[in-house]
Amino acid sequence: MRLENKIALITGGAQGIGEEIARRFTEEGAVAVIMDMNAAAAEETAAGIKRAGGKAEALALDVTREESWKTAVQKVCAAHGRIDVLVNNAGITKRPPLTELEVADFDGIMAVNVRGPFLGVKHVIPVMQKNGGGAIINMSSICGLIGHKFSGESYIVSKGAVTLLTRAVAVKYAKYNIRCNSIHPSTADTAIVRELFKDPEKRKERTEEIPLGRLATTRDIANAALFLASDEASYINGVALPVDGGLTAY
Repeated sequence: MRLENKIALITGGAQGIGEEIARRFTEEGAVAVIMDMNAAAAEETAAGIKRAGGKAEALALDVTREESWKTAVQKVCAAHGRIDVLVNNAGITKRPPLTELEVADFDGIMAVNVRGPFLGVKHVIPVMQKNGGGAIINMSSICGLIGHKFSGESYIVSKGAVTLLTRAVAVKYAKYNIRCNSIHPSTADTAIVRELFKDPEKRKERTEEIPLGRLATTRDIANAALFLASDEASYINGVALPVDGGLTAY
């Protein structure tokens, strides 16, 4: 068991990539704390994991609100006394081009994609310092590495910020045995993406840019998160790990 009895917080954990990370972590012995704005969906995901023999619980969390983070971290510490892993996975996107994007929409993207991880590390790091260390994983994107032509400019800006937030935290808090790394997936085969790609031309366009010729699965991304959370990655810190089938190798 690679995460035996580790307490792992996963934001946006009720569905998609976050749900798969929670499932994968519990398969390796972790207690997955599924944090999501949709409290009912988080409860449902936690119940499904428990039916499968894993250890999971749900917490309502608005990643953009500091009070919500404070309350959630306090609850986890009261129940478990520690936090070993934080996965800042929650994120949103808007697709209008920059010249047509409303300022309110830009601010909303930055609030979830940048303020959310910032608040997460702000409130979890003191707990990890007391624990003697921990692992933080920030979900960035290929858009945190390149100017991806199929993605919105505001999303690219937000994921670039996540990439450098990760490196800043990695450098600053390594002395406390806290590792911070980011994952950079290409388009993942989630329910939302399958809806978007009902148009076969859109799916073809997106898969053709990937050298391996397929979309990422949520399992591909969850396996990368598992590795970074585990002791196998104990000397990996400040890394931006692409899970993209070779897309950013061009």
